Amino acid sequence: MDAAKLKAATTYNAAADHFDDEPLHFWTRIGRRTIDRLELQDGATVLDVGCGAGSSAIPAAERVGRRGQVVGVDLAERLLAIATEKALRNGLLNVRFVAKDMERLCYPDGCFDAVVAVFSIFFVADMTKQLRELWRMCRPGGTLAVTTWGPRVFEPGTSLWWDAVREARPDLVPSVSPWERITDPRALRELMEEAGIADAEIAAESGRQALRSAEDWWTIVLGSGFRWTVEQLGEKAAEQVRRANLEAIRRRNIRAVETNAIFATARKPRWLSA
Repeated sequence: MDAAKLKAATTYNAAADHFDDEPLHFWTRIGRRTIDRLELQDGATVLDVGCGAGSSAIPAAERVGRRGQVVGVDLAERLLAIATEKALRNGLLNVRFVAKDMERLCYPDGCFDAVVAVFSIFFVADMTKQLRELWRMCRPGGTLAVTTWGPRVFEPGTSLWWDAVREARPDLVPSVSPWERITDPRALRELMEEAGIADAEIAAESGRQALRSAEDWWTIVLGSGFRWTVEQLGEKAAEQVRRANLEAIRRRNIRAVETNAIFATARKPRWLSA
């Protein structure tokens, strides 16, 4: 596993202990919205790439019924364990979760009715190449769904978080986050077209996650990609950052953060012209 993938796996394995907490309900909400847009049929086969704790794979399994099948793949094995437990708790025997690298799936051409990638496509260096690969695995007439973050993700919490980190460890403040490459509909459409996926339907939706208290914001920090930075801070600096960050949240009386998302869906032609 290369350094970027090891970082992602480490981050989300650590974040797994808070992934399903109430302040992170946006994972479930956006995962279900992605599946709603697919209009899956009974008996369909679905591949969920970067499935996490099952926020899109679980509703997909509910939609395709007992005759259908859903495969969820992710690098974070702790998240896969959570997803598996949720599926069993809900009596879903038509979904399985597998630890796999999205760049090395090696499934045959056209073997899925739908391929889903929610908040995962931006973790690969060559997103165009990865989209071509996901498109290849869609059958003719099948659908690809890609969901990414919109602008201002988790604001105003994000800015206040990085302000606190900058005070303690400026070396840990990144110049850009992976998802910032495609945080507007035009950029996502251009990416799809570069991958040879024409006529994608692109929809931007605004969202907000309510905060019952400043501590809810810290739960989001621990259950999201910010967890990597928390782990690098060390115990003393992490506590310094936590105190400063929560004080800023309280001082500004922040009661919600933005969880804007962009949804892209594309149907593969049943017949390709010669």
